[in-house]
Amino acid sequence: MQTSSQLSSYGNCVLFFLWLQYLSTRTVAHHILISKPSKSAEKREAIALQALGEQLVNLSNKELNSIHLDKRLLQAVVDAKSIRARGALKRQKQLIGKLMRKIDPIPIRAAIDRFNKNGQREKIIFKKTEYWRNRILLGDTTVLEEFFAYVGHDNERLTVMVNSSRNMTNTAEKTKAKRSIFREIYNEIDLKVQKDSSTV
Repeated sequence: MQTSSQLSSYGNCVLFFLWLQYLSTRTVAHHILISKPSKSAEKREAIALQALGEQLVNLSNKELNSIHLDKRLLQAVVDAKSIRARGALKRQKQLIGKLMRKIDPIPIRAAIDRFNKNGQREKIIFKKTEYWRNRILLGDTTVLEEFFAYVGHDNERLTVMVNSSRNMTNTAEKTKAKRSIFREIYNEIDLKVQKDSSTV
């Protein structure tokens, strides 16, 4: 037969165990409450993902294929490109946003950032090409020498093209020559930018 002290000790153990269980339940519930994002946070994330998905619509097919998108998302983006009606396009973008919430957006965000940087690079090269083309066509041979010093080497083909264009009288021929000169200068500056970026 158990004594009163033994019963009291047993009762204390039971109470202590129940207290620990209560604390554990409160801790888990508190953790769930803290870790669960609020509705406003979920809404902000959904809006951000849809905005990111909408940027996919502005990419070229080559850029889209390089990202290796989920098949359903890729098809939704391709379909959006062909939609012109405002209401239908809005619904399609909402579908894209819904699909974006089911995948990892990090690779997509990284790819779009990379494309944007490339776009900025193209703009810089284009502006520099226009600058040098105008100077070369309006200037003398010393400007060509400056350009060759800028890119780091001579270009005999460009020299011939520039000299030939100065002797042209036909408007159509001169326009065609200017375009060819532009492309040649563009390629030279593009190579220079690539070399400069690889040495950074």
